[in-house]
Amino acid sequence: MSAFDDIRDYVAIPRVLSLKLSPDGSHLVSAVQALNPDGKSYGTALWSIPVDGEPYRLTRSAKGETAADFTASGDLLFTSARPDPTDKDATDEVPALWLLPRAGGEARQVASRPGGIGAFRTAGDVVVFASDVLDGEEAAEEERRKARKDAGISAILHEGYPVRYWDHDLGPGRTRLFAARLGDDRLEDVRELTPAPGEALRDTSFTLTPDGSTVIASWRVELSGGQHRSDLVAIDVAGRERRTLFSEEGWDFRGPVAVSPDGARVACVRERLTGEDVSSRSELWIGDLANGEGRAYAPDLFPMDVEWAPDSSAVFVVADHQGRRPVFRVPLTGEHARLTQDDAAYVGLNAAADGRFVYALHSGIALAPGPARIDVATGEVVDLPSPAPRPEVPGTLTEISATADDGATIRAWLVLPEGASAASPAPFLLWIHGGPVASWNDWQWRWQSWIMAQHGYAVLMPDPCLSTGYGQEMIDRGWGDWGPRTMADLDAIVDVALARDDIDSDRIGAMGGSFGGYMANWVAGHSDRYRAIVTHASLWNLDQFAGTTDAAMYWQREFGAPGSDRYAKLSPHHALDKISTPMLVIHGDKDYRVPIGEALRLWWDLRRSEVESKFLYFPDENHWILKPGNTVAWYETVLAFLAQHVLGQEWKRPDSVA
Repeated sequence: MSAFDDIRDYVAIPRVLSLKLSPDGSHLVSAVQALNPDGKSYGTALWSIPVDGEPYRLTRSAKGETAADFTASGDLLFTSARPDPTDKDATDEVPALWLLPRAGGEARQVASRPGGIGAFRTAGDVVVFASDVLDGEEAAEEERRKARKDAGISAILHEGYPVRYWDHDLGPGRTRLFAARLGDDRLEDVRELTPAPGEALRDTSFTLTPDGSTVIASWRVELSGGQHRSDLVAIDVAGRERRTLFSEEGWDFRGPVAVSPDGARVACVRERLTGEDVSSRSELWIGDLANGEGRAYAPDLFPMDVEWAPDSSAVFVVADHQGRRPVFRVPLTGEHARLTQDDAAYVGLNAAADGRFVYALHSGIALAPGPARIDVATGEVVDLPSPAPRPEVPGTLTEISATADDGATIRAWLVLPEGASAASPAPFLLWIHGGPVASWNDWQWRWQSWIMAQHGYAVLMPDPCLSTGYGQEMIDRGWGDWGPRTMADLDAIVDVALARDDIDSDRIGAMGGSFGGYMANWVAGHSDRYRAIVTHASLWNLDQFAGTTDAAMYWQREFGAPGSDRYAKLSPHHALDKISTPMLVIHGDKDYRVPIGEALRLWWDLRRSEVESKFLYFPDENHWILKPGNTVAWYETVLAFLAQHVLGQEWKRPDSVA
């Protein structure tokens, strides 16, 4: 039986999340996520992956371990909320920093903070880490947190924006950076690098120069009207002096951030601040660490990961490209070149010190992530033994394209179930990706097309306007024209798919999440060709959404102030009276990106309009459905809804939902 047949088997598949190469190049370490013994949640553990051997597990604890990195001597640092056996009074509610000796033995806690330890970086004997700190004197942090807890105070007074992010409230603490030195037992000389930064380090990306003398970090600059910009700054570890490295009006400088091995240059992402007539654009930026002078490289690539070559002559970049995410080599002089030539997606780049190989997580639409070695000279990719065996997918993957009404080429992946043929055509699902500045090019644990294929559906995964990997023009085509332009692209590629003799052009449905949910709603109000529509975490009333999302500042750059013509033109709720297709509405109450109010309004509008519909509500989930049991409920409900309306079967309420 396939792991995609029973959703409970699917959620039990272990998942490789990250990759880090040891200083001597002998092995990699990966965080692997797997079901906890109770079957109700996931936990993470660290695994060692020898470059010429079999992987083995390094850590075991109920709280799990993440964020692994090596010290210069090869010891392994990681964060975990596991209890410290040497401190019987510890509450262990927040992550601390731990060290696993290279020579073996038990891991020991080397640093802790009242607000926990988040991201960290190490170089030489220097460790820099981020921690959440209450405003005021850092030395009294623990006492002030205890007093607040004992008094039962949860109130947070805000004077800036935003006040929440994704699925959690912001405050009362703010991110600060700390520096320390590796000692025999614990970190020594722990000192604050960024006292009273305000919100400047919220969601910061940072790294250390190879000699450990300087931190390079993104630094948020507040602008008028609730907007902000991100600069890149250099902070001296010894003296705490901060200087602005990269700053430009109209642009963010953000992570990933990487310093060249010779310590001379910094590579990062420069991202254009959008506007109603200014589309999204990202590019690789490389500048001089000493004077801040820099420029854009390979401007047609939207970099997602950056790693320097060991001789500092080039940068390896992964970027979306024509439905793939290859590795590119971008030299400081000369033209960039594609290194990997397959249909895969890569992330988590690690360059070997000898310059011969780059290690990365290797995945694709039909391939779960696993470690791989890439030959820099030839581009040859060799998969390494993985801590999480990859599941076999039930069907085949092919690629199709269409010409839109404006002449643009629209391409898509098409997943076909086993047995699909002219004699037995498969029912069809259009699955619209989120973003919208994104691409279908990688394995999806959340939006898994192969589950649908296992249940007999052909699944179309198109990249319409606003998708990455097709040049700036593809994004510009849809900017400020979400519904109409995207709909025209989808219609063109769906027409091509439905013309195939192995697809049933009558039994068809559509689904999508986030921006894909917005488009599912738009499709519902502008087409009756689909028998069923599934809309997850979707935008419905744009005027309502504009001020309640956690990122109103980003949203209103493109759409303007609520009430403008763009809202009237592009809000799906204006076509409510045209909706006749049965709809399944899905939303999580902890979704702050697309707040639950969107689903509640959509659900009420559908009910009062007597559109056949159902509402699958998750009180404890965010924009994504992450808990194993809820994932089962999501897929079983979606499959039951599609079976009823696309396949014409009797409705069967899943046992996994109340």
